[in-house]
Amino acid sequence: MNILFIILLLINGYSLFSQTAVEWNERGNIQYDLQDYRGAILNYNKAIELNPNYANAYNNRANAKSDLQDYRGAILDYNKAIELNPNDADFYHNRGDAKSDLEDYRGSILDYNKSIELNSNDAGTYYNRGLAKSKLKLDYRGAILDFNRAIELNPNDADAYHCRGLIRLLVGEKNNACFDLSKAGELGLHDAYESIREFCR
Repeated sequence: MNILFIILLLINGYSLFSQTAVEWNERGNIQYDLQDYRGAILNYNKAIELNPNYANAYNNRANAKSDLQDYRGAILDYNKAIELNPNDADFYHNRGDAKSDLEDYRGSILDYNKSIELNSNDAGTYYNRGLAKSKLKLDYRGAILDFNRAIELNPNDADAYHCRGLIRLLVGEKNNACFDLSKAGELGLHDAYESIREFCR
């Protein structure tokens, strides 16, 4: 067993032989933070074995599966987490991300919609919904509105400015687009300057 892992467990007050689902879930979280996703899944498995109605453990296991690019397996776990707790905005957001990774953008938008219905102040959900709309190439105006909201909630989100700028180019708003790209560059996104050189001369 990893020495750092043991130390972290002891610091956090968990016995190596703990028996509760919460403790197994916390062990999984520690291993997840150490990027040992397979090890984390083993601990989440144990938490779920001890408490089959532990929604957070399903969500956490799904996150680890997503990091291992097992998006279909992740969606099954997100489904179960949502079944157990249908009012957690993060579960829908996370499932939306997994669907986007599978290029199911329509499905991801439905999940982001539900996440926003439950929590209208998460900039990341608006940003991700804007990306999904952009990738569908059917609702650029809707994507811009989502990036607007993401920027309103997080004014230092360079990626949101960059994406909004690129979409504004597509809808013919060159001046606004170049402003957004410049702002993204100011905020530290160096890729934005490549876009400026290409489109804003």
